[in-house]
Amino acid sequence: MQTYKVSENQANLRLDKILVSFLPEMSRTYISKLIEDGKCLVNDKIAKASLKLKAGDIISIDIPETKPLEVNAEDIPLDIIYEDKDILIINKPQGLVVHPSNGHWEHTLVNAILHHCNDLSGINGIMRPGIVHRIDKDTSGLICVAKNDASHKFLAEQLKDHTMARDYIALVRGVIKENSGTIDMPIGRDKNNRQKMAVTKTNSKPAITHFRVLRRFSNNTLIECQLVTGRTHQIRVHMAHIGYPVEGDPLYGSRTYDKLYKGGQLLTAYKLRLIHPASKKEMEFSIDLPSYFQEIIDNLE
Repeated sequence: MQTYKVSENQANLRLDKILVSFLPEMSRTYISKLIEDGKCLVNDKIAKASLKLKAGDIISIDIPETKPLEVNAEDIPLDIIYEDKDILIINKPQGLVVHPSNGHWEHTLVNAILHHCNDLSGINGIMRPGIVHRIDKDTSGLICVAKNDASHKFLAEQLKDHTMARDYIALVRGVIKENSGTIDMPIGRDKNNRQKMAVTKTNSKPAITHFRVLRRFSNNTLIECQLVTGRTHQIRVHMAHIGYPVEGDPLYGSRTYDKLYKGGQLLTAYKLRLIHPASKKEMEFSIDLPSYFQEIIDNLE
């Protein structure tokens, strides 16, 4: 248990903000999780992140020891776009799960990364080492991995304040008339199907997606999407909700038509912009559409 005393200069600040100053090596997200889990006390009482403290208050926080990694490294080929001592940018193929979960401990991106790297950030625990953000199994494209905790914290802050930009290309069913638009609708767990997410006001979080039409076909539209937030299945849920489901989507697509592609949703994270955690310089990475995706576009044309 680590203990800190609130100074005069810190009086009237929120508990979570004060802890960020005491624990600069940890991300705000991780600190918030510790508070939510009841591992932080103020004057020996469990406190909320929003609690404003007084000078002299005593903060006690129980930071769990990092457990040894229990996920096995596997020699799975990686399409590495960029790598240095702080970050790793990978082009994830469609069909590859990002991180292990209970009952699914093998053949994931994390297993492959562990084979490639000796050290990774441990901030997200033993099943998600180095994973700053994720993309769905059947969504392909760019993903950023942190190779140390300092980089992870810096990148996580960018996700939170939206200075990391993630752009996607999707082929949706239907012809969108508008040239661009913004979908600002909260997303939460679907009450009728726990495997799905839905636009809902119940137990949801804000979700914002910008989209821009790139090309129109007779029954489809090719669009670029930019995430402001990063909710589970966000683009898939938002586009389906407004009547333009991502082509090939097995979960949110309509079952009343023949899919152009049966290998999963035609959605790829094709561009990633971030501030490098060490150099503090802006970096941008982009990839071409996967061959299976480009072939469908070529056929539509």
